[in-house]
Amino acid sequence: MAVPIAVTIAGSDSGGGAGIAADLKTFAALGVYGACVITAVTAQNTRGVQAIHNVPADFVSAQIDAVFSDLNVAAVKIGMLGSVATVDAVAAALARHGARKIVLDPVMAATTGERLLRPDAMDALRKLIARVNVVTPNLSEAAALLDAPVARNEDEMRAQAQQLLALGADAVLIKGGHAGGTDSVDLLVEPAGFTRFGARRVDTENTHGTGCTLSSAIAAGLAKDFMLGEAVGEAKTYVSAAIAAADRLKIGSGPGPLHHFAKWW
Repeated sequence: MAVPIAVTIAGSDSGGGAGIAADLKTFAALGVYGACVITAVTAQNTRGVQAIHNVPADFVSAQIDAVFSDLNVAAVKIGMLGSVATVDAVAAALARHGARKIVLDPVMAATTGERLLRPDAMDALRKLIARVNVVTPNLSEAAALLDAPVARNEDEMRAQAQQLLALGADAVLIKGGHAGGTDSVDLLVEPAGFTRFGARRVDTENTHGTGCTLSSAIAAGLAKDFMLGEAVGEAKTYVSAAIAAADRLKIGSGPGPLHHFAKWW
């Protein structure tokens, strides 16, 4: 039986909660073989990011070439890129290999606030949006990409998603997890309309890696040939269950990770 393959292009989290670690756990949990391209190495734990080492852009390109020259990659997740050179290298390499089904999580900062994208890379990141199938910003990331205030309600979320669509993505999933209210609502906005995905908000501080996990879960669904709406729905269900079970893990002294294997452990 052929196993669907997805690749994550992202930074590593030495604490294991976000980035490459979260992506590979998610791929495995959802029945997809995961390959990885590491863009940065972080010294990180549940309390924060202590140091960042960006992988040279030419070495990021070499990793992408190695993966695509041998593996039958069905979907791509892009996370932390860090610098203009890395954004440009990833865009060029994916175009060179004819990559398809690309999910972009526009990572700009860690959960604890440390910057993971250099300010001068914002324009390059905006250009990358035109090359992807779906971009998955949270409220602050959407506002930063548009140089606009943070959306305060679902109408404003939808309006900002429409503006991001104009940058060239096929679809935008704008995430409301950082908003208030009893439900966490994400909006999938496409040229033909929008779909609302809601879930009851879970009272926990252990949400480190949520954005990474959601975007990689969407990529896993696309690798399995799900339609985008179906992939987002499965991803939302998976992430909600992983958050609901997160308190069972008790990892570290700060905001801990999701329970990616709650169904099995």
